[in-house]
Amino acid sequence: MSYKHIRYETGDFIARITTNRPKYRNAQSTIMMEEMDDAFQKANFDPDVRVIAMFGEGDHFSAGHDLGTPEETEYRKSEYLIQEGVRGRYNHTREQFVDKTMRWRNVQKPTIAGVQGYCIFGGWIIASAMDIVFAAEDAMFLPVNFQYFSVPWDIHPRKVKEILFEGRFIDAAEAHELGFVNRVVTRDRLEAEVMEYAAKVAKNDPFQMRMTKNAVNGMQDAQGFHQHITSAHAMFLLSSQGEKDPDFAVEVPDGRRRPMVQRALENYREKQTKDGNK
Repeated sequence: MSYKHIRYETGDFIARITTNRPKYRNAQSTIMMEEMDDAFQKANFDPDVRVIAMFGEGDHFSAGHDLGTPEETEYRKSEYLIQEGVRGRYNHTREQFVDKTMRWRNVQKPTIAGVQGYCIFGGWIIASAMDIVFAAEDAMFLPVNFQYFSVPWDIHPRKVKEILFEGRFIDAAEAHELGFVNRVVTRDRLEAEVMEYAAKVAKNDPFQMRMTKNAVNGMQDAQGFHQHITSAHAMFLLSSQGEKDPDFAVEVPDGRRRPMVQRALENYREKQTKDGNK
């Protein structure tokens, strides 16, 4: 399979998957999601790959799902028809953003994400599915009640409620403090730090790493991780449908796709101002 929206490279027991739509801040097109799924499976079954490193080309890891770039619009018209109504939306969002992400989470090799710039909505989903997350100092994370709602597993539930109720960005330092990010590094060192760590991991025995990963993921699964993700997907569909209601309380600003992003930026800046005045 030749790739259009990602790059796939291997060497020294490490596979590198890089989303490659910097013009659109690596918005997750249908093509990108299909290609990522193929690349993860390729790396998973390649005996010469022991570690998978995930990057985003350009200034941003990912600004989330592709909500209508010309490429995505054309592709859906010609290649990827979605059934109308709730049934079609459920099937599409379940396969594209839940089932695929669960497969990436369960890849039988250690996975590491290097995150810079925006890591919004769908970007969080990808980062969350990785075993390790390194963030550049400029990384900005924005969680919400999205399709693969892993956030209560990534961060303590009380902190999740605080952030989601308020609706705001989390910078790299706070993400590290909350435990979502393993390490924070300078932007110019992000790729090198990820690859250096990956090289160390790649020296270990692959089967031992596989069993270790299964044991840790199994702990979450025993606590209900998979069932929670499945049921939360239905809550996402209901929540997103509610955005279309005439009584939707958040004003849609001019020139913005999602009012929640604008609101989150405002709330983050307000928090920064308050913290700076303390």
